Amino acid sequence: MVFFSANAVKILRQSGVNDFLAVDVLQDPEIRQGIKEYANWPTIPQLYINGEFVGGSDILTEMYQNGELKEIL
Repeated sequence: MVFFSANAVKILRQSGVNDFLAVDVLQDPEIRQGIKEYANWPTIPQLYINGEFVGGSDILTEMYQNGELKEIL
């Protein structure tokens, strides 16, 4: 698991979220490209909450630090 994905998992767990789906898109180039196009977001990981795209690792970190993540969970 790359740093940014590991960081996202760590933040989710620290926020009390243990029930989430992690998909290793690096194993399938078509899925990797498709998810980037789907969200119109160029980087991985991508966080979705209730099916809605929230952002990547940097945004997740920022939301965790400022309390926004806790509000939407």
